[in-house]
Amino acid sequence: MMIHFILPGDTLENIAEKILLENPIYLKEFHNQHCLKEDFIVDYLVPGKKLLLPDFITIKTYNDKNDAPFKSTELNPKISFNPIGFNEKFKITIKESYNAEGKVVENHFSYIVSLQWIKNELGEHLFHFTKDQFSNRNDTKMESLAIESMKSLYPIEVFVNIKGEILRTALKKETLNNFNQIKGKLLDFFPDKYAKIYIEEFEYVALNPDIFDQKMKEDWFLKSYFSSFRNPFENGTSFFEIYLNQSLLSIEQTVKLTDNKEEVLLNQTLKDKNQDKFTGKITVAKNTGMIKTLKVSHSYKEFAVLYSTEFSIENI
Repeated sequence: MMIHFILPGDTLENIAEKILLENPIYLKEFHNQHCLKEDFIVDYLVPGKKLLLPDFITIKTYNDKNDAPFKSTELNPKISFNPIGFNEKFKITIKESYNAEGKVVENHFSYIVSLQWIKNELGEHLFHFTKDQFSNRNDTKMESLAIESMKSLYPIEVFVNIKGEILRTALKKETLNNFNQIKGKLLDFFPDKYAKIYIEEFEYVALNPDIFDQKMKEDWFLKSYFSSFRNPFENGTSFFEIYLNQSLLSIEQTVKLTDNKEEVLLNQTLKDKNQDKFTGKITVAKNTGMIKTLKVSHSYKEFAVLYSTEFSIENI
C-alpha cells in the first residue's frame, strides 16, 4: 500500500491512469476499505488529504476483472461492412483555403455523389461511382471542359475489399470501347487549341489504368468513405492511416455514446501531434457499416503558408 497526498486538480481518473489501474472505481473502493473514518471519500477528492493506493498485485487483481468503462461493448463496437443492395446519394461540400501572411483565399464548392453496390465477386465488392450537380462553379471554359470530361467516364468502377477498404478503380469496358467517340464529342464541344491539349492529356490518364487509378484514389470521397476506419477497437480506441493533402496521417478514433441505437458516432483526432491539425466525426449505420455523415477538417503549414480543407458528406 502507498500513500498519495491529494493535490488540486487530482481526480480518481487521472490518478488511476498514472498507477495503471484500469477502472478508477476500485481506487475509491480500496481507499475506503483501508482508510480512517475521517479520510473516507464520499464524492470528490479533497486536496491535502491522504489517498491510499493499492499495490501492484492488487491493481492486477482489479484489472483482471476486465470491467473498466473503456472496455465496454458500446465503446468497442465491431463495425462490419455489409453493402449488399446499397444505392445512395450524398451531398459533398468542400471548403479550401490558404493563409499567406494574413491574406486568406477561400474556395467553396459542392456536388452530388451517387454510390451503388453492384456485386460481390471473389471476395471483392464492386461499386459504381458518379459525380453530378456541381455548384459554385466559376463557369470558365476550362472548368466546364474538366467537368464534362469526367462526366463522360461515369459511372466509374470502384473495387473494395471485405473490410470496406478501397482496392482499385477502373473504367467500364464499354467506356473504354467507346472512348474515341467520347473524345470526338469533347473536341466538337470545345474546339479551341487549348481544349485539344487538355483532352489529349485527359485521354492519356483515362487510357492508362495505373495512372487513372492513382488519380481516382486521390478523390476525397473515395479515400474517406473507403478508408480503414472500420479497424477493430481495443480498450475504447481504434487506429488507421489515411492520405490527406499529400500527408500520411495516423488517426485515433473513439466512440461517442448517443441515444440512437441504429448508428455509431466516431470522433477522430491525430494519434501523433505534429504540425498538422485534424478533427473528424463520422456517423455509421450499425447494421451495414456504411457512412451516413462525415465531417473532416485538416490543416497544415508549408513554407509559412497555412492550408486548410473542410470536407463533409451528408446522405440525402
